Amino acid sequence: MNWADVGNALFGGVSQYGAIFELVQNSVYAGAVLGLVGGLIGVFVMQRDMAFAVHGISELSFAGAAVALLIGVDVVSGSIVGSLIAAAIIGLLGARARDRNSIIGVLMPFGLGVGILCLSLYNGRSATRFSLLTGQIVSVQSAQLGWLVVIGLVVLIALLMIWRPLRFDSLDPQSAAARGVPTTAVSLGFMLLLGLIVAVAVHIIGALLVMALLVTPAAAAMRVASGPLSVPLLAALFGFVSAVGGVLLAVAGTLPVSPYITTISFLIYLVCRLVGARRDRTTRAL
Repeated sequence: MNWADVGNALFGGVSQYGAIFELVQNSVYAGAVLGLVGGLIGVFVMQRDMAFAVHGISELSFAGAAVALLIGVDVVSGSIVGSLIAAAIIGLLGARARDRNSIIGVLMPFGLGVGILCLSLYNGRSATRFSLLTGQIVSVQSAQLGWLVVIGLVVLIALLMIWRPLRFDSLDPQSAAARGVPTTAVSLGFMLLLGLIVAVAVHIIGALLVMALLVTPAAAAMRVASGPLSVPLLAALFGFVSAVGGVLLAVAGTLPVSPYITTISFLIYLVCRLVGARRDRTTRAL
């Protein structure tokens, strides 16, 4: 590996950018939906301290996708089934944080082991197997795009419908229960929505790095804002910029899309953290 190889990996496709972009338009659209919805749902992931759950669900989603790939059925369907199973188990059995973390700790290695086993038995293209773990800009085919967009819109609409009780339950679950909010149903509904959007994320950024779009944008927004409207809007914006920007940059090279998305997401968080820290120092000085 030398600097010429690095340059080719990063910018080797610049001369054919237009032609390559036409091949990955589906990923741009799917990434835009994922970035917006992932940023919004990530706010509740942070408020409910469930970042670890995102990773746990992604491992079962990866396992479901790998099983589907091995037996020759639709990979999107497999990842959705895996995500929903994990989300339901965590939502039903992990009411308390300690129980939830234990369940996730058990599910993660199981899902990863099943996924690796299925990929080891799969005799197809190695790039297809690799894309389930790290994402791939050409992995979203036209037949899958409609499903991914529909899933994203369903999650968005359902999230908006339960927004107020979910926010109440996330910030003060004891008071929410005392006020008659069906906290168990709200929590389970949220977990199922999270499972659906994780299944979408696996096909864009890969199972290992989904937190870059479902956790980092919301964490960044919370560093520079605190309002009930400003935080979700900023999180959605950060998610959109990370996902779409990552895909557009990946077109110029030969690398998977995930390094670009994670780098943009991390840089946004770093800038927001610096801005937030400077604002806090200024506030204390006054």
